[in-house]
Amino acid sequence: MQPHLILFLIATYFGLLILVSYFTKTEDSNEVFFKAKKNSPWYVVAFGMIGASLSGVTFISVPGWVEASQFSYMQMVLGYTVGYFIIATVLLPMYYKLNLTSIYSYLETRFGTYSYKTGAWYFIISRTIGASFRLFLVANVLQLLVFDALNIDYWITVSITIFLIWVYTFKSGIKTIIWTDTLQTLFMLVAVGVCIVLISDDLGLNSSNFIDFIGSSSLSKTFFFDDVNSVNYFWKQFFSGAFIAIVMTGLDQDMMQKNLTCRSLKDAQKNMFWFTIVLTIVNLFFLILGLLLTVYAQQNGIDAHKDALFPTLANSYLGTSVAIFFILGLVAAAYSSADSALTALTTSFSIDILDIEKRFSEARQIAVRKQIHILFTLVFIVVIISFKYLIADESVIAKLFKFAGFTYGPLLGLYAFGLFTKFNINDKFVPIISILSVLISIFVNNYSKQWFGYEFGFEILIFNGLLTFIGLIIVIKRTENG
Repeated sequence: MQPHLILFLIATYFGLLILVSYFTKTEDSNEVFFKAKKNSPWYVVAFGMIGASLSGVTFISVPGWVEASQFSYMQMVLGYTVGYFIIATVLLPMYYKLNLTSIYSYLETRFGTYSYKTGAWYFIISRTIGASFRLFLVANVLQLLVFDALNIDYWITVSITIFLIWVYTFKSGIKTIIWTDTLQTLFMLVAVGVCIVLISDDLGLNSSNFIDFIGSSSLSKTFFFDDVNSVNYFWKQFFSGAFIAIVMTGLDQDMMQKNLTCRSLKDAQKNMFWFTIVLTIVNLFFLILGLLLTVYAQQNGIDAHKDALFPTLANSYLGTSVAIFFILGLVAAAYSSADSALTALTTSFSIDILDIEKRFSEARQIAVRKQIHILFTLVFIVVIISFKYLIADESVIAKLFKFAGFTYGPLLGLYAFGLFTKFNINDKFVPIISILSVLISIFVNNYSKQWFGYEFGFEILIFNGLLTFIGLIIVIKRTENG
């Protein structure tokens, strides 16, 4: 596929996003940027959240995971459904009752300023690095397929793509994101569906033998109950999935900010219900795509594995049609999560760190918010370029979830303690407890297999949260009566 054709597709795609942003720029206010005036249709939010949840990491890494892990990822996806149920029935009612703009404001109400700032900073660091991982993956693919052939440097590739995100989000923020995410999700799902159909045709599959082919393949094994020490063991992945969903959606300003734009709690809960069903089905389609890609590579003696599997086959072996839809799907998946991350980081830093609503006039608040938006645009560029030289050769999605286990763990512990106990704590010790929890978790994760023969998977998140919870018990405020 010619680089100029790919460049044309990307330019057309961003042109559509900018056009959508133009029609959603109703006014330049923080009420619109942060909350979309709480007037978003729940079904639009639900559909758009699919793309934001999956991202370019899922688009490339999940299909590449099948060769080594089969369909074991579905065990985690089933765990997600439990996590989303808890979000809809426990967290969303609390957020709506408190009428929050930033969900971390709850920590100030419950514990105090130190807890509040700690939670916000953990989100900012986590989401900055997580979103940068996603964009790094996509930037590398685009550099390989397009910009190297055009002699355009990597830093220019990154800078241009991040700048385009800023262009269509700088004014109306989350209001624009709700609608651009819908468009991007549509592109991504169409791309996955078309790729499955075209690859199936190349493999000689049709509607009568497709399901039998998938079901009879050893790659489609889904449930693993044999070895409790394995990272693929069912209950480890299931409970990890539940907690990952809670922290990476329910305790994540990026994802919850979309939910909080719905017109009512009831609408937000309907959003979560349908989002859960569709997301489960979509993840299954990604695994089916990975199975087909893996079989195709094996049958044709193609040396492509993990994150290189889909890009290599789409660009060099499966024809122009697959290549076109691969590019469209990849770009759509990547930027549907990146643009909302930029908006959420701007929101959290403005509200949680700078307290702009308490410190400035309305006009000054808008000016400061715009400056923060530019700041995080530049931060993304710097971090992604840094990753080019620092990241290890490992599945990006595994790295992302492992990192989330360390950074979101203290948030899990804080919210669990706040919701399920009535104790007050010595708030000033929370930053120390959170840092120690992360450091201990990293240490145990690195040596548990050597010491105990047990290899932590994504359940390190639960361990991390438990450490924080125990630490908070230690610093409970004692009453005068003991």
